[in-house]
Amino acid sequence: MALTQSQCDEHAGLLDAQLELYWNTFAVIKSMAIKSALDLRVADAIHHYGGAATLAEVATRVTLHQSKIPCLRRLMRVLTISGLFTVQPGGGGSAGDGEHPVYALTPASRLLVGSVTNLSSTISMMLHPTLLTPLLRIGEWLRRESPDLCIFEQAHGEGLWELADHDAAFDALINDGMASDTRFIMDIVVFRGINSLVDVGGGLGAAAQVVSQAFPEVKCSVMDLGHVVAMAPVGTDVEYIAGDMLKSVPPSNVVFLKWVLHDWGDDDCVKILKNCKKAIPSKEAGGKVIIMDTMIGAGHLEQKHKEVQALFDLYIMYVNGIERDEQEWKKVFTKAGFSGYKIMPVLGLRSIIEVYP
Repeated sequence: MALTQSQCDEHAGLLDAQLELYWNTFAVIKSMAIKSALDLRVADAIHHYGGAATLAEVATRVTLHQSKIPCLRRLMRVLTISGLFTVQPGGGGSAGDGEHPVYALTPASRLLVGSVTNLSSTISMMLHPTLLTPLLRIGEWLRRESPDLCIFEQAHGEGLWELADHDAAFDALINDGMASDTRFIMDIVVFRGINSLVDVGGGLGAAAQVVSQAFPEVKCSVMDLGHVVAMAPVGTDVEYIAGDMLKSVPPSNVVFLKWVLHDWGDDDCVKILKNCKKAIPSKEAGGKVIIMDTMIGAGHLEQKHKEVQALFDLYIMYVNGIERDEQEWKKVFTKAGFSGYKIMPVLGLRSIIEVYP
C-alpha cells in the first residue's frame, strides 16, 4: 500500500517522538554501564596496557570468564557510543566480525585512572544503590504533603547522615566520594591572601590539605561531625575539629563551604551562614565565606551544562537539597545578614561565590 507524503511525514514524526522517548528512558542504562565499568575497573585495565587494549586484554585484566567476552563487547559498545572510550578496528580473525577492536581511553575515562584527578570514588558514590533507589520513588514522594520525610528517609527509614553515622561502609563511600571530587576540583582553585581557613563540612580534609600544602603560611582546619573527624588522617598540618555547623563554626579569617549548602534547605542554610558570619572578621579585615557550589545559569553555559545542572538539582532532592540560581542564593545571603557577594563561574558546572559580611 502506497503512502502519501503527508502520511509519511506523520509516521516519521511519530517514530522520531518514539526515538526521543526511548533515548531518554534508556539513559539509565548508560549510567548502569558506567557503574559496571567502574565495578570491573575497565579504565584501569586499558590504562595498564598504555591507554589502548583489545577486548581480550581487557577481559584478561578484569578476570572475566571466557564465556562472558561477547557480553563485555556489548558493554563496551555502549561505553564507546557514550564517549567514555573510543574504539578502532584491529587486525586478525576473531570470531564475529573478523577483527580485534582496540579500545582507548578518552578525556572522560582518564578521570577514572591515576591519582590526583581520579573521580572513580565520586562516580561510584553517585551510582551506589543506596543513593539511587530513593529516586525511583520521586512520584510517590511528590504526592505526600509537606513537610515530610525527604526521599532518602522515605526509602531507607532514616536520613543520609544518620545512616552514615552507624554504617561504616556507607560512611566511607560518602567520605571517599567527596574527597575524590575535592582533590580534582581543588587542583584548579587557587587561594591567596588568606591567613586562616576553616573548611566546614570538609570531611577527611582533602581540600584543607591541598590549601595547606600549596600555601603553608595559611592555618587550615576542618570542622565536621564527630564520627567523621574520628577517621581523619594523622600527621598533617591540618587541625580537625568535631562540631555541628548548625550550632557554631570555629573562628577563622575565611570559612570555606564546598558542596555543602546544596544539601540543605533555605532555613538551615541561613542558620549555617549566620554561624559563619559570627566566625569571621569584617570585610575590611579580610573576612569572607567562600562557597564552592552550583549557581544555576551562571556563566555562558552550553546545553550539556544546563542539562547536568538540572539533573543535579533533581538528584540532590533525595536529601531535600537544592541547586540554586542567583536570586535564590541572594535571598539566603541577605537573610543571613551578609552585605554582598561575588560570583566566579570558573569551575564548569559549579561556581566560586565569595560572600562578604
